[in-house]
Amino acid sequence: MPSPDSPPAARPDVKVLLGSPAAGRLPVLAGQTPPAGTILLDLGPDHPSRAGLVELDLWTDGELITAADVRVGAMHRGVEKLFEVRDYRQVLMLADRHDWQAPYNGELTVALAAEDMLGLEVPPRALWLRTLLAEVTRISSHAGFLGWLARQAPGETFTGARLAALREEGRQLMRDLTGNRIHPMIIRLGGLAADTPEGWIEAVVAWAARASTLAQVARTVAADLPAGVAVINTGQVNAYGLSGPTARGSGVDADLRRHQPYLAYGELTITPDGPTTGDAAARFGQLAVDLINSAQLITDIGARLETVGGPVGVKLPKIIKLPEGETWLNTEAPLGIAGVHLVSRGDKTPWRLKLRTPSFAQVASLTEVLVGVDLPSLELALASLGHVVGDIDR
Repeated sequence: MPSPDSPPAARPDVKVLLGSPAAGRLPVLAGQTPPAGTILLDLGPDHPSRAGLVELDLWTDGELITAADVRVGAMHRGVEKLFEVRDYRQVLMLADRHDWQAPYNGELTVALAAEDMLGLEVPPRALWLRTLLAEVTRISSHAGFLGWLARQAPGETFTGARLAALREEGRQLMRDLTGNRIHPMIIRLGGLAADTPEGWIEAVVAWAARASTLAQVARTVAADLPAGVAVINTGQVNAYGLSGPTARGSGVDADLRRHQPYLAYGELTITPDGPTTGDAAARFGQLAVDLINSAQLITDIGARLETVGGPVGVKLPKIIKLPEGETWLNTEAPLGIAGVHLVSRGDKTPWRLKLRTPSFAQVASLTEVLVGVDLPSLELALASLGHVVGDIDR
């Protein structure tokens, strides 16, 4: 729906297509040459916008954006309807595919919702390992969104290549544990599919330490970005349901790990010390701070796991039926609050499984956030409000 400030009958001055421009062409255009007035923006090889399928219509006064209209919905994944014809084991496998930057968090959130309805408690070791994997996922996801920032950094200390190497090492660690690089599919109702191999936790802690070193540099680079670009105030945070690093960057102390602890977060310490000016620089700064905190959490969890043994799962029957009823459960995904509304009619498949995804709120806010941004700063503004297309078009 067009912004109230945009003239409904007037054509936009600029159309922006996010994706991977190649030789002046974009895959989403099916090989056609983009029309005049179209800007092709590439936010980096590791940024999930490279998949395309998000368009912006912009009205301008000179180079200043006066109104914006966001067009999504080109993906039409229909995963929420697929959930209704899959049993709960199959649902977990589907749930890690809408946010491919943080797939583990999808299967975790659905499992927690189902376990809540079952009244099922997972063994202590599984609880701590689930928490560890959530923070490993946060580092991998944030490293992808920080890739744009690395393109602005001078020198060789903080580069896109180093971030890509960090993410690939994280994926290899996930493969060593789960057998899969991208979609872990490690969560089971009642725990995890497998325990960690020998030396795996130590390798993850060392990896997290390297990630923290890169993030310290990223925080400095973010502080040097132009100030005042695409400012989001607290009213806009509340109006659009923004959360995660975006909300914290605007001074809203929102973190479910601290305020509504789940998994083992109630026994861990998270320090909220990022910038809060609400602009693009603050959002990048918050990503860096999140990554530093995640690295520390992984170190603390690794130490705790040295003394927590036992099984990593609960034996359940082959066919699982949830009791009749419904639940709503949120987790702190890397981009913000991820929620599941699960309704059961007592069958082995959900009657309804609705996802609340942070990407949708992020992209929806662009209609207001981009007003007042000049075209040279557009890329910075868009890169600071991360999204995953599959997380928008569920």
